[in-house]
Amino acid sequence: MFGATNSDGVTVPGVLEFLKWREGGEFLRWIGGIWREVRPRAVAPALRVAVAVCLAMSVMLLVEVVSMAAVSLAIKLLRRSPERRYRWEPIAAADDPEAASLAFPLVLVQIPMYNEREVYKLSIAAACALSWPSDRIIIQVLDDSTDPTVKDMVEVECRLWANKGVNINYEVRENRRGYKAGALKEGMEHSYVQQCEFVAIFDSDFQPEPDFLMRTVPFMVHNSKIALVQARWQFVNFSDCLMTRIQKMTLDYHFKVEQEAGSSTFAFFGFNGTAGVWRISAINEVGGWKDRTTVEDMDLAVRASLKGWKLLYVGDLKVKSELPSTLKAYRHQQHRWTCGAAHLFRKIIVEISMAKEVSFWKKCYLIYSFFFVRKIVAHIVTFFLYCIVIPTSVLVPEVIIPTWGVVYIPTTITLLNAIRNPSSIHLMPFWILFENVMSMHRMKATMIGLFEAGRVNEWVVTEKLGETLLEKTKIPMLEKPSSRLRERIHLPEIGFAVFLFLCACYNLAYGKNSFYVYIYLQAVAFLVVGLGYVGCFISNT
Repeated sequence: MFGATNSDGVTVPGVLEFLKWREGGEFLRWIGGIWREVRPRAVAPALRVAVAVCLAMSVMLLVEVVSMAAVSLAIKLLRRSPERRYRWEPIAAADDPEAASLAFPLVLVQIPMYNEREVYKLSIAAACALSWPSDRIIIQVLDDSTDPTVKDMVEVECRLWANKGVNINYEVRENRRGYKAGALKEGMEHSYVQQCEFVAIFDSDFQPEPDFLMRTVPFMVHNSKIALVQARWQFVNFSDCLMTRIQKMTLDYHFKVEQEAGSSTFAFFGFNGTAGVWRISAINEVGGWKDRTTVEDMDLAVRASLKGWKLLYVGDLKVKSELPSTLKAYRHQQHRWTCGAAHLFRKIIVEISMAKEVSFWKKCYLIYSFFFVRKIVAHIVTFFLYCIVIPTSVLVPEVIIPTWGVVYIPTTITLLNAIRNPSSIHLMPFWILFENVMSMHRMKATMIGLFEAGRVNEWVVTEKLGETLLEKTKIPMLEKPSSRLRERIHLPEIGFAVFLFLCACYNLAYGKNSFYVYIYLQAVAFLVVGLGYVGCFISNT
């Protein structure tokens, strides 16, 4: 019987001998011998190349971060406010009471929305409360909702305000072609818009203060080359959970440093899609809204800048808004932003290079600093260096990553972020670990955008809770997992957590450095996200 063979000619004693050999440790020693042979000849050279590329990208990112921080700090120390750089005067009403409002330009206020039943009332109410002559403002609600109930609710709300004397128009489309860009473009085609000079745009969860137009429009009235005035976002639900606190840190840095630096140096930055006022003639001159990417706001800003228009960021003007509170909503948002920026870079790089209305240095700034380093390099190096190269290096002792690349550069970048977020400095370790986890998704989205892969034009509206704008609710720092296993578990994160855990264990047992401290922490971060314990809990009842 023991001499029997199967159809492939393998004897049973042969199998038993193999199992005995494997259980005796010979199998592991055999695998270890192959690894020791392959490692210096194939793995180490490839890893050295990866280290060199990642270090080069890290230096590029460091230079960019330091330069932006220097500009931002100089503006603050020299008190170079927008009012000191550009002419700003309150709009003076005419002496004749009957013609007093004619001194104010006609302004269109657009509120695009899609199935957002939780927040639409607050945004419409805030727009209707703007301090501006009633005969010089038109409010336009662009409803792309597919839910008939939501459509009915929004239409009723608009009628209520219309009955109060507000000039408000409720507009719907037969389809969602072009998503937000398509809605904004179609909204501009209505006859009552033709006489408007400026358009203010607010997403459905944004609540501008009554003086918003009084503070922004004068910049455009007195400075004919300004195409956009962008306000800063303020977050009403940042304290809901740890994830929203981390988002606030990231976005505060974006506004305080990136937007401020771009506005003050080259009069350019990426329009944030909401909480801003555009000059309609500038929009028309550059070809209007385009739906070729999922970042129609950035697309419009770049094209306006290439035509010589200036963009102004006003940091002390804040507009209330809501952060996505669930991991699912946040991941959809980050995919749209990251993929769209990379996709736009692919489509517009030639247009930037051939532009005649801007200087060579501004072209370099747009291509290298704004797009390549911030939208491409930043996402790639964060994931590959800190999540792949450093953990893998502990398995390959032939490759040594210099201390300045592992410690000094990331520490400097982190400190420059912390300086602009002093109230959240105690959360910096969590910020680092969570951003590294998210870098896996951002890197993937970057590749999809660059190569126009499958989900390149995916548009998922960011879900907002809504009720957090009305009252502060106590929501756990970690999310209560969904009862559905497939919704709770994220296999890529769990798989990466296992990889990092194994690397950390190897480093602890055989390594000559202390990388395992960081790798263990990063493994835990991936595992926590992978098990769905991030964000806020939303009850189904």
